[in-house]
Amino acid sequence: MERVSLCLALLLCLAISAVNAQSASNVRATYHYYNPDQNGWNLNAVSAYCATWDANKPLAWRKKYGWTAFCGPVGPRGQEACGKCLRITNTRTNAQITARIVDQCSNGGLDLDYNTIFRPLDTDGNGYNQGHLTVNYQFVNCGD
Repeated sequence: MERVSLCLALLLCLAISAVNAQSASNVRATYHYYNPDQNGWNLNAVSAYCATWDANKPLAWRKKYGWTAFCGPVGPRGQEACGKCLRITNTRTNAQITARIVDQCSNGGLDLDYNTIFRPLDTDGNGYNQGHLTVNYQFVNCGD
């Protein structure tokens, strides 16, 4: 019995590690003007998909990270993605930032809020000039 419990605990740890290790490389990241600060960090005001589940979260939770839409090649979809955080790295400059998923997209990658995520990642202006960044992302704990 003790051996079975130990095996189950090990399997649970491995499953949690696999979820936390979800990542993708060389993903296209476009930008979107959510303007959360101008919209009071209100998910309903920007018609974000995740508003159904996350609009009533405390303001501090909604403001903790900049916003992104997620439709990347690896990771949860739909409601399962809502509220999760990504550590995003610009492959060209290695600039990094953490973003919260608040919406869905259809570009096969990420759609980053321009002011809170895209611009800070685009440290050399190349992303804006070409209309997108190439990024790596990894799901991380939001620390909420």
